[in-house]
Amino acid sequence: MSAFPKVKHKWTVEEYLAMEAASDEKHEFIDGVVYTMERGSIKHIQLVGTTSAHLYLQLRDHPCEVLFTNMRLKISKTGNYTYPDIVVVCGKPEIERLYGESLLKPTVIIEVLSPSTENYDRNQKFQSYRTLESLQEYVLISQDSIRVEHFVRHSDHWRVFDLTQSEENLTLASIGCTLSVREIYEKVTFDHNV
Repeated sequence: MSAFPKVKHKWTVEEYLAMEAASDEKHEFIDGVVYTMERGSIKHIQLVGTTSAHLYLQLRDHPCEVLFTNMRLKISKTGNYTYPDIVVVCGKPEIERLYGESLLKPTVIIEVLSPSTENYDRNQKFQSYRTLESLQEYVLISQDSIRVEHFVRHSDHWRVFDLTQSEENLTLASIGCTLSVREIYEKVTFDHNV
């Protein structure tokens, strides 16, 4: 989803959480700046829905579960709060109950890239996500072309796998799931030849 600064001044966590609890909109809190989350495009919604559905089917009888769109995430080490497009949590979800609910320990985070947030998702957001000790895999899905970037934690560093062919598979080893790139993009129509 798109993110744009709501105001120019630095917010405290308490101000952000109080405002968020009273708002009908979703906002992210990154390093004292509040970002209003815009509605997603049809492609964005299709990619989130299809990916979530395929993950749900594979995780039905598994101790992990898929959560999407409206689950706020707290990154404890940075004090930031985000709304990832898709989160997979294993075991009983640990929740902070302060001005609503915030998930604490995701295993997998998936973001669908938008033109206005691609840089934010790749840099600021991923830097913050990497401080989550529970996080094992981070996935970026392009909505403009077939491209899935899969970041996998290996002790103190991250390896990246770039998937650009429909025949390739996204293997999320930490949760025991495999999705074909074709499955992820099955409902998406591109405006140009891919």
